[in-house]
Amino acid sequence: MISFLDKAVLQFDRALQTLVPHAATASRPSPADPLSEAELDQDELKHSSGLMRINHTGEVCAQALYAGQATTAKLAEVRQEMEHAADEEIDHLVWCEQRLYDLGSKPSILNPLFYGASFVIGAGAGLISDKLSLGFVAATEDQVCVHLKKHMATLPSQDEKSRAVLTQMHIDEAKHKAMALDAGGYAFPKPIMAIMTQVSKVMTTTTYRV
Repeated sequence: MISFLDKAVLQFDRALQTLVPHAATASRPSPADPLSEAELDQDELKHSSGLMRINHTGEVCAQALYAGQATTAKLAEVRQEMEHAADEEIDHLVWCEQRLYDLGSKPSILNPLFYGASFVIGAGAGLISDKLSLGFVAATEDQVCVHLKKHMATLPSQDEKSRAVLTQMHIDEAKHKAMALDAGGYAFPKPIMAIMTQVSKVMTTTTYRV
């Protein structure tokens, strides 16, 4: 039985891995590794960097969301599912971070703020019920998949390295959505999904630039 203090220490360690540059380690090589770096002009470089910064912040939020939910999940199997999904999301976090640095950019300075807010949301959902918590995961992953499709469509055509990262992320996120629903997650109604879309616009608009 893991004590509250043990959970707190584990989640503090995960927060450090998420927010401190180069602290996390991926379990899989980046899909971008085998590909050659393309020549991008300043506008293309800025756009690719902005999109990858959005996706990196999205992974920061995912880590916090899963951490909060794992902390308050009532069923052990739900907690394990959350922790497993979070481990896979670390790969995405590392891939996006590395891609940002390769593009001569860096993560958003707002990441600590988004991490804290996402942790509170995840922990709150877990306190209410595992069904709601899993439903929130499914809804969030659905939003992420929509963003990834848009980003893949608007990336500079020659930026194959960024596109390879986003393609694999889309595959993984769709799997996490299915996992959450199969585990009994609540399917959110359209009005709630619409609100989540508007909230996500705040994150994407701000982190594209900072």
